[in-house]
Amino acid sequence: MNVYMCVVCGVVYDEAAGWPDEGIAPGTRWADVPADWRCPECGVGKADFVMSAI
Repeated sequence: MNVYMCVVCGVVYDEAAGWPDEGIAPGTRWADVPADWRCPECGVGKADFVMSAI
């Protein structure tokens, strides 16, 4: 599983953990996160996230 980081605010999405509070179950791959999803911290879209080596 991969980890993605918002380039604007630094929030991290971990595929293994998901974001249950945002309706994204643990194990949800980044590609399967809805295209219209927004960062819960700063509101940017998926295009502003990059794969991270965290």
